[in-house]
Amino acid sequence: MSKNIGNLMKQAQQMQAKMAKVQEELAEKKVEASTGGGMVSVEVNGKNELLSIKIDKTVVDPEDVEMLEDLVLSAVNEGMKRAQEMISQEMGKVTSGMGIDIPGLF
Repeated sequence: MSKNIGNLMKQAQQMQAKMAKVQEELAEKKVEASTGGGMVSVEVNGKNELLSIKIDKTVVDPEDVEMLEDLVLSAVNEGMKRAQEMISQEMGKVTSGMGIDIPGLF
């Protein structure tokens, strides 16, 4: 029985090392999202960090700030969603084949 526990611990350590490596790699990966036909675009990395926001100057209207706010909010939300999907997909590769499926973990 202690041999089984030892094997389980070894597998857990291997998985932890793989997950740490994937997290490092994800920090370098980026996703983009845009709204308003590309008028507002954002870039988010695999650590769910917003890296950049680009706003086309034609969408900047002092008389309609709410529209710009909506476009920025929509682009950021979509960028974060895409980053989370990328994270889940990459982490799923680590846990696949191990019989581990923990929804919402990543």
